[in-house]
Amino acid sequence: MACIAGIVSQHGKIDVDCAPLMGKILKDMRHRGSDNMRVRSIPDHRGAVGTNEINLSPRQTCCASLDEPPYFLFDGELVDERADSSQRDIDLFIDLYDKYDQNCFSHMDGSFACAIVEKNDEVILARDGIGARPLFYGWNGDVFHFSSEMKGLKDHVPFDIQELPPCHIYSSKKGLKPFEAFHPEVPDPGDDVMEAAAILRELMIDAVKRRMDGANAVSLSGGLDSSIIAAIAKEYNPDLKLFTGTVKRAPGPDLENAKLMADFLGLEHFVYEITDEDIDEIIPKAVWYLESFDEDCISGILSNYYVSRRVKEFSDTVLIGEGADELFGGYRMVLKNPKVKSPEQRDRLAQKLLEIAYNTALRRMDRSWMANSVVYKTPFLDSRVVEFAAKIPMKWKIYGDKQIEKYVLREAFRDMLPQQIADREKLRFAMGTGMDDVMDDIIAQKIDPKEFELRPKAAYGLKFASFKELYYYDEFLKQFPPSYEKQTVRWDPFK
Repeated sequence: MACIAGIVSQHGKIDVDCAPLMGKILKDMRHRGSDNMRVRSIPDHRGAVGTNEINLSPRQTCCASLDEPPYFLFDGELVDERADSSQRDIDLFIDLYDKYDQNCFSHMDGSFACAIVEKNDEVILARDGIGARPLFYGWNGDVFHFSSEMKGLKDHVPFDIQELPPCHIYSSKKGLKPFEAFHPEVPDPGDDVMEAAAILRELMIDAVKRRMDGANAVSLSGGLDSSIIAAIAKEYNPDLKLFTGTVKRAPGPDLENAKLMADFLGLEHFVYEITDEDIDEIIPKAVWYLESFDEDCISGILSNYYVSRRVKEFSDTVLIGEGADELFGGYRMVLKNPKVKSPEQRDRLAQKLLEIAYNTALRRMDRSWMANSVVYKTPFLDSRVVEFAAKIPMKWKIYGDKQIEKYVLREAFRDMLPQQIADREKLRFAMGTGMDDVMDDIIAQKIDPKEFELRPKAAYGLKFASFKELYYYDEFLKQFPPSYEKQTVRWDPFK
């Protein structure tokens, strides 16, 4: 629910005052926490740490403990059961660290990226097993830097910036190592797909319920996943508001289905029609917020950005349906590709899709919502849902002779959805909103498509997917050091 950052010397005094530097870093990330900025100088001129916060509930707003070392900084949400329901997430984090030391991260149930600055100036960074919330780090001489987003480091770490992988700890004294993710106890799926669907239904309902604190908005694409979230959430908040984005001159199929679902639930529904002018205006900002030039992610953030801006008029918190595709077999272009020759290969590809989600779908999700200081909550990424999904056989996710994707999820909630939604086929995000239909035209007015033939690769070797990506890359280089392009990654499942 914040951004976090730090500048910490590992060998004594820093010659410059780091508090103003930290203020500039946090200003560049003010979109991640527009309400409170907190800066703490480390004694003896050894650095500074800080955070931006969004005012939510008392339990979730305060994201740092900076009175005395060790300093704790926390971005995210813990959903652990706790004896005192008013205990803040940051206090629970500190209690777990006091009890388990660096093993505490294996006991933290939730979505988080966090930092601890010890009395000896050791900095410890950690990120949960899924990695929705980002965290970057790097060195400049003997000074260690970390930041929620790359832009916080661009003036301090010009070359070897690293993103902390999910389910890893980085110590400024000991380096990088994985940790065992939190694993809750969940039932076995049983011997029948409908038995598994019934268990999944209860887990999902509980996952939404545990995230309803302050959530009175749902991002509704009109697809299966967000419709399920909306249907469950309405049971806990009958005044829930629904938000959808579409491209004005070429509305995609999402809009029709979102309207159908909103009417079915009888909830207030807001539609933002994205104009060509909106798209033209936001492209440089989209690259800035996303910190990537990947064309699919850019198209996705363009759609989500305007929806998140509309949500911000009503709420600081939104429920979203991200994560279901990775868990329940939704990537048909990969998992149902003719190149998949065995169930074992399909299982491996599905696992890889989940492992890289933080660099693709989750990056787009995080940056677009946080660009307008809207906290996103992802019930599908609840630890119990993730754990149970791993136990469900792939044959129940991509089902039968017709290879129906996300079958067990569809059956779990079929009675809570219109049939058209329950049976709807998965579309790429940008295709569903209509964004794909207009981006070629808009970018072709800014760059000659033939230039793609002359410049097919980025400086560090990544092949551009199209002339659009070449244009986004040029925008990227205006805003970030060239070496930062290495954080834009692309995975080919069949290489």
